[in-house]
Amino acid sequence: KLTLWCPAEWTFCNFMKNSGTDELQTCITYESSLCPMCPEIRCGSHMCRNIKSDKHTYKNNLVDSPQATDTDRKVEICTRAYKLLVSKVGFDPNDIIFDPNILTIGTGMDEHQRLRRSIHQSHKLIKETLPRARVSGGLSNLSFAFRGMEAIREAMHGAFLYHAIKDGMDMGIVNAGNLPVYDDIDKELLLLCENLIWNRDAEATEKLLSYAQNNVKGAKKAAQTDEWRETSVEERLEYALIKGIEKFVVEDVEECRCQVDRYTRPLHIIEGPLMNGMKVVGDLFGAGKMFLPQVIKSARVMKKAVGYLIPFMEKEREEMMASSGATEDVDPYQGTIVLATVKGDVHDIGKNIVGVVLGCNNFRVIDLGVMVPCDQILREAIAQKADIIGLSGLITPSLDEMIYVAKEMERLGMNTPLLIGGATTSKTHTAVKIAPRYTSPVVHVLDASRSVVVCSQLLDDVMKDEYFEDLKEEYEEVRQDHYDSLKDRRYLTLSQAREKALHIDWISEPKPVRPQFMGTRVFECYDLNSLLDFIDWKPFFDVWQLRGKYPNRGYPKIFKDKTVGLQARQVFDDAQRLLNRMIDSSSLKGRGLVGFWRAQSDGDDINVYKDDVRVNRDSKPVAVFHGLRQQAEKDSASSEPYLCVSDFVAPVNSGVADYVGVFAVGVFGAEELSQRFQDQGDDYNSIMVKALADRLAEAFAEELHARVRKELWGYSADEALQTLDLHRVRYQGIRPAAGYPSQPDHTEKTTMWSLAGIQEKTGIALTESLAMTPAASVSGLYFSNPQASYFAVGKITKEQVEDYAKRKGQSESEVERWLAPILAYDTEE
Repeated sequence: KLTLWCPAEWTFCNFMKNSGTDELQTCITYESSLCPMCPEIRCGSHMCRNIKSDKHTYKNNLVDSPQATDTDRKVEICTRAYKLLVSKVGFDPNDIIFDPNILTIGTGMDEHQRLRRSIHQSHKLIKETLPRARVSGGLSNLSFAFRGMEAIREAMHGAFLYHAIKDGMDMGIVNAGNLPVYDDIDKELLLLCENLIWNRDAEATEKLLSYAQNNVKGAKKAAQTDEWRETSVEERLEYALIKGIEKFVVEDVEECRCQVDRYTRPLHIIEGPLMNGMKVVGDLFGAGKMFLPQVIKSARVMKKAVGYLIPFMEKEREEMMASSGATEDVDPYQGTIVLATVKGDVHDIGKNIVGVVLGCNNFRVIDLGVMVPCDQILREAIAQKADIIGLSGLITPSLDEMIYVAKEMERLGMNTPLLIGGATTSKTHTAVKIAPRYTSPVVHVLDASRSVVVCSQLLDDVMKDEYFEDLKEEYEEVRQDHYDSLKDRRYLTLSQAREKALHIDWISEPKPVRPQFMGTRVFECYDLNSLLDFIDWKPFFDVWQLRGKYPNRGYPKIFKDKTVGLQARQVFDDAQRLLNRMIDSSSLKGRGLVGFWRAQSDGDDINVYKDDVRVNRDSKPVAVFHGLRQQAEKDSASSEPYLCVSDFVAPVNSGVADYVGVFAVGVFGAEELSQRFQDQGDDYNSIMVKALADRLAEAFAEELHARVRKELWGYSADEALQTLDLHRVRYQGIRPAAGYPSQPDHTEKTTMWSLAGIQEKTGIALTESLAMTPAASVSGLYFSNPQASYFAVGKITKEQVEDYAKRKGQSESEVERWLAPILAYDTEE
């Protein structure tokens, strides 16, 4: 018998020898570009030889590249296979079994919700139009989104099979031992499954997940999903906080408030059951038994409860002041923390997460937002009597601003502990550059989970002195190791590094392709739906601190992880729903720009010219991009070149015309939408919006770069790569960003913005520290040469800094300020 699984990337075929019975055996799967007619298949069957003999016809009429997910496409492929096998090969229709590919539903993606109807219709049409052919399918795919929830999966299989048999399905691949009888499936669960299968409820996935959460793991439904509602009000509040359930919190808080004999003041409800519940949340998170998304949902419940009590607390305060003229409340918090993203920086996702986690651990958090100048941070810290100040930043210029804040705190004689965090920060930089400027504690905090431990130790009257002493010793060791490493490193002189540059034979190599247009092209209201397939989800899970263990580290393998898999799936589903809602409502908008210019390298620089200029060494460029070259000595046995981005562009004296591209893309509207959620006390969706906007911006850059390679520049017109290949940079050319390893100087952005008119044409602006706004923005240069690759400049010597300053027309001190993280020497020696 021949079983055809037609709707795959290629047509997968399983050839099964006919043993004279109905038994299917000797199953061989042919994947990717392999085909069952290939000579490698060893089978003595007459039928197989016939298929082999018609190899050309088969390949041209049956094998298809796109995956078929809709009814027409599935039936079309099966029909073509049927005609070929029956009419040309003489195959008995009874021996043909079609598998129209049961795909996964309940992923949170709209296109997947329509798959079940496609399966249903495909089965019926195949049975009606292809006489005597049979239909099979693997049921496990259907419920794969609910991996780990076996009771849900079994119920879905039972419900699906009941209807699929009616549609004409002859056989299915399923664990029959765990297949429930349709009538025995719990009625509520059955309804939820069928709503999902038939796409009758837009929230079917979420409701099914909620059902699973409220039932015993692995299978049996609890007698009542709201059994917890029968406990005491204090227990109900604790349960709601731990589970992130908002539905009943207001009525439970009101019930507490009415118990005036137990809770004489609204504040006592916060200090009592609410804080007790959040303490449990904090303990579970610290022990790794709760994950960040759950903690943030807990915070949403807490804010709703406190928000309900605030009017009563204000009224009480007014009455007390009217009767006595003053009032003094006991501060219920463990401490007050002022957080801010420093001046010039607009990135705040990490800071917001830290704020929520600290709030869940009984800290009063005052978040000043982004681009906050030093004087405002310190003024607010003094006014609020802050116990700790936390600074955050993503771009490298923020490091200098943090140093300045530390110096100002020292000048003012402050002794408030200072926390340092953000993607660009490190323990080494904190120990070497910031801590020596301030005599009170300065602590680098790696992530949100560490912030609670650090803050608790800094404010513990018993532990804080010992903690500070240990910290000073640790940072002194870090400083010593840093300075020792500077002495041990070896560097080539700049002339030596240039001699060992990448030397491309521009004469014998194929000539660079001229772009399809010169100058800029602006993309308004970019179709965000077109970006969804280009999203790299791993950084999204990193935001939520969800990291699977090998071999389940990346997406989508993270869903299989025993520890974080279920939570990762829930967060992913939440993200899909919000993403679709934001796109459908046009809450987010994508705008971008691409530009191409004639370009020639001149040493470590890239000269950019008008298109109509006949370029020679005397030609005046309209702009110059300055490059930095690797200098750190490589293994003596290595033949690796010492790279600079200018190596990838034909030299001005080569006689070869070359080109360079500029791009900038941004996702607008995220800040406003995030703030609306924040104003509603919904930290979870507030953070989710920004995390998704960042992913869309990166996907925008990825998708647009693919269009550049294939269409707009067209130097790789035949490229046919999958999304994973793009994320692994398996394409020709690169798009390095200013401020990142291949060109660590953020000031190169100013040249890009001036050359292409980026702010005027797109609305993407630069702050004084050269961060892009909106925060969900990406920019860079395009290089097309096949040998172009990403690299890290690494540390550079003072010789190169002096040379770079002359080429850019800047002072050495200005260059050192912007390149501080990559200097191979201490500027203060």
